[in-house]
Amino acid sequence: MKVLILQEKLKEGLNIIERISSKSLTLPILNNVLISTEKNFLNLSATDLEIGINWWVLTKIEKQGKITIPSHLFFNFINLLPNKKINLEIKDNNLLIESENYKTQIKGFSAEEFPLIPRITEGESASIECFSFCQGLNQIADIAVPSTARPEISGLFFLFQKNQITIAATDSFRLGEKKIFLKNDTSLKQDYSLILPQKTAKELINIFGEKKGEIKMYFSPNQVMFEYLMEETPHPKIQIVSRLIEGEYPNYQEIIPKKYKTQLILDKNEFLNQIKTASLFSGKINEVKIKADPKDRKVEVFSQSPDIGEHRSSILGKIKGEPIEVSFNHRFLLDGLLSIKSSEVAFEMSGESGPGALKPVADDSYIYVVMPIKSS
Repeated sequence: MKVLILQEKLKEGLNIIERISSKSLTLPILNNVLISTEKNFLNLSATDLEIGINWWVLTKIEKQGKITIPSHLFFNFINLLPNKKINLEIKDNNLLIESENYKTQIKGFSAEEFPLIPRITEGESASIECFSFCQGLNQIADIAVPSTARPEISGLFFLFQKNQITIAATDSFRLGEKKIFLKNDTSLKQDYSLILPQKTAKELINIFGEKKGEIKMYFSPNQVMFEYLMEETPHPKIQIVSRLIEGEYPNYQEIIPKKYKTQLILDKNEFLNQIKTASLFSGKINEVKIKADPKDRKVEVFSQSPDIGEHRSSILGKIKGEPIEVSFNHRFLLDGLLSIKSSEVAFEMSGESGPGALKPVADDSYIYVVMPIKSS
C-alpha cells in the first residue's frame, strides 16, 4: 500500500472511527484500526463487535494494500502532525508515515486477523434527513438505561410505518416518544420494529448531528446499517453497522395518558429555573411538589429537607381542569424540560398517583412521561 493524503482528511476519519475501537484484553485486534485501499479510496475501519464503522475518502492511491495498527496511537500521532500532505506506505508489515519533517514507523498486524464488518445492502431501506433524525434521537437517547434483567429497555425502540418513524425509550420511571416524518418519496412496503442499543444511538448523534443531507438506513433481522454518501460521488462516506437487541419491547403506549385531569401551560425557561432552584432543597429522594388550582393563575413549586430547609416559589400560567398537588423527582422533570425546544411547555397530570406528561406547545411529535413520587 502507498497512499498520499492530507493530514486534515485523515484526522477527520480517525475522529469518527477511533472512539469505537475497543479496549479489549481478550481480543487485542479490536484495539486496532484497519487501513485499506479500494481503487481510489482509502478506507478506515473499527469495531467493538457490537458496532462497526467504515469511513472512506477519495485520495491518491499509488499502490493497493491493507494493514491494521493500534488506533489510539495512530489517532494521537496524526493529530499532532501539521496540516500537510502525508505519505502512508506498508513495508515489512510496518506502516511508514512521512510528512514534512516527520518520518515515523508503526508496527502493524495482519489485516486478515481483523473482524469482518458486514454490509447490509439487500432488503428495504429508508432515507432520513440527518439533522431532524439526530435532533429526535437526542431527545430520547439518554432515557434508556443499561439493564441485565430487562435488556430490552437498554435500547431505543424504533417503529417504521410507511413515511414515519416512532422512537421511544424508558427506564421504568419515565418515558420519551418522538415521531419523525420520512421524506415524501419514502414509503415502506411493511412496518419494521427494532431495538437499537443506546451506545449506537449516541454514536449516530456524535457522527451525524452536524451533517447536512440524508442518512440511508438498511434493515436486516439482527443488524441495521446507517449509510452517509459522499458529496462528490455516489460512494459511501460513512457506514455504521450495529447489532440489534433481541426481545420484545414493552407496550409503552399503555403508560402514555390518554386524557388529563389538570393541564398547565407554562413558560419553559422560567419553569425550568424554578425546578432547578427547588432541587437545591429537595432532600435525598429528589422530591419537588407541584401545586396548582384553576381558580388561581399561579403554579406553586415547593421542596423541603429536614437537613437544609425549605423553598417555595410560584410561576404564572394557564391552568385547566382540577386542583392538584403532586410530587415528582426533580431530575426527571429537568431532563424532560431540557429535551423540549419550544418556549412554552404543556404539563398534563392525571392525578396524584398517575403519570404526568410534558409536551412542547403546538407540537404533537414529542411527549415525555414521568411517574410521580407516591405519598407514603
